[in-house]
Amino acid sequence: MNPAARAFWLTSPGHGELRDVTLPEPAEGEVLVRSLYSGVSRGTETLVFRGGVPESQHAAMRAPFQEGDFPAPVKYGYLSVGVVEQGPSELIGRTVFCLYPHQSRYVVPVSAVTVVPERVPAARAVLAGTVETAVNALWDAAPLVGDRIAVVGGGMVGCSVAALLARFPGVRLQLVDADPARARTADALGVDFATPEDALDGCDLVVHASATEQGLARALELLAPEGTVIELSWYGDRRVTLPLGESFHSRRLTVRASQVGTVSPAARPGRGYAERMALALDLLADPALDALVTGESDFEELPEVMPRLASGALPALCHRIRYDAAD
Repeated sequence: MNPAARAFWLTSPGHGELRDVTLPEPAEGEVLVRSLYSGVSRGTETLVFRGGVPESQHAAMRAPFQEGDFPAPVKYGYLSVGVVEQGPSELIGRTVFCLYPHQSRYVVPVSAVTVVPERVPAARAVLAGTVETAVNALWDAAPLVGDRIAVVGGGMVGCSVAALLARFPGVRLQLVDADPARARTADALGVDFATPEDALDGCDLVVHASATEQGLARALELLAPEGTVIELSWYGDRRVTLPLGESFHSRRLTVRASQVGTVSPAARPGRGYAERMALALDLLADPALDALVTGESDFEELPEVMPRLASGALPALCHRIRYDAAD
């Protein structure tokens, strides 16, 4: 076994570096994973990168295998796919997904990895954490056959939600985004696209994922009476103003939060984190979801890539990191 690995650390807000890591020998009930790919979700990870996690949320925002503390130095991330090199015989050589930061090799408990189905390419499996968020959101939203639905915000999470909703029978569905270029992504997912100005109103359900005040206000405007907005955006340390006057009360509208940290109480009894992750990976058998990966870089380039993702100089939904030459 090669005990060495390299990991990406946020050293201070806006700055990162690769650091050498010495790995422990896997104990019984643990696996050594060699990374193939990891994913950078431009929303949460770039918010962390710029130091935007409010102090009150430092504990709630910890990733499962995070090291260090917010704002920095911290090793953060949660979309990793690799091959098991050591561990139980039935797992050796298997491709697995793990909620682990960007690191070339790592040792984790067996319970922390989920086997990627053979029909799901490893390069696509980096999306599992975000599709898991979409699954939880739809458990919270409980859409019905024939619903009129909009997804406001065509980022990684919004597109994942739209991709799953496209499978619901009889729904009227639009992906709404201010960037007309998102129309190409919507088309690849088999979803109608609209700008905020042209979006259809009278919606029974709107899933909001733009992380903007304007997007949330528009989501409320698109609702039919008694309609619901499922709020998936996380604003970090930013305050948001909402138009809760006017017709908000007379139309009896609802704004409901959804987040992936807990399994939706609307899920079937007995559904836990492992079942939710397994379902997300199974859904990734659909090749249309490749449209959510909009770029790829070598692991060695990550310290230069993250500032560009955070600033928007490098537009992205999910930016994939490959580890071919990491060691």
